[in-house]
Amino acid sequence: MKIRKAVFPVAGLGTRVLPATKAMPKEMLTIVDRPLIQYVVDEAKEAGIEHFIFVTGRNKGVIEDHFDRMFELDETLKNRGKKAEQELLAQFQPEAGAMSFTRQQAPHGLGHAVWCARDIVGDEPFAVVLPDELVLNNPGCLAQMIAAAEALGPKSNLIAVEEVPHDMTHNYGICGVGDRHQTGNMFKVDGMVEKPPKGTAPSNFSITGRYILQPEIFKILETQERGSGGEIQLTDAMIGLSKTQHFYGVEFEGERHDCGSKAGFLRANIAYGMARPELRDGLRAEMKRYLKE
Repeated sequence: MKIRKAVFPVAGLGTRVLPATKAMPKEMLTIVDRPLIQYVVDEAKEAGIEHFIFVTGRNKGVIEDHFDRMFELDETLKNRGKKAEQELLAQFQPEAGAMSFTRQQAPHGLGHAVWCARDIVGDEPFAVVLPDELVLNNPGCLAQMIAAAEALGPKSNLIAVEEVPHDMTHNYGICGVGDRHQTGNMFKVDGMVEKPPKGTAPSNFSITGRYILQPEIFKILETQERGSGGEIQLTDAMIGLSKTQHFYGVEFEGERHDCGSKAGFLRANIAYGMARPELRDGLRAEMKRYLKE
């Protein structure tokens, strides 16, 4: 079945980048000239996603406004002859009815946020995209995963994975490595654990912010007990689902940026700025000047 829907959990408080996120959603922090949420929505569009589902919380209304049409702005740009700016905004405008918004009314964790989208997703496989993780690559990470899902066939679940230093595995969800798939960049997941104690991780492959899941995950999340951090963890529900369905790790191509941390956010701005031909030379010159000083 074609993967048509993607869930974007955007209800988090963004505590790692305070005070910037005290009054502004972290998903609206800008990388170069567009907010984080725009990058991941564009990644999903490129992958063929047709319906974008946002699980929001308090003070997140600006995300919905960002994807709405602003008549005053359109008219001002039109009257001033700013055709290029009009075309740029039109490029990012979603089709009517392509976006849905639902509320996670309390911070119960990623697993609970995904469960809140159950009625909108329905009985079909879907993607989960964490907006504070960007992957710089063409094709995008989600497009790579959907291609992998098509190669695997029905009733398969996929997780984007990348290697991390062995002494850092206690900071991540980690998956065990089973048999390699014939395509080479996939392996069968042999167990998962959320933030294992130091020295106990089954591998150094971390679970990153892109998933393709079967709808049976919702039944498990419905009764999922709280796990690490006192939250309902998506990893714990995936462990439950792995007892009846296969999970595969996809080693994606691209440069991952954790924009939920201050250092990662700054690094992403540099990386995405250098990836823009019209900005690269000026940015490089500014960085050289700053380093000399």
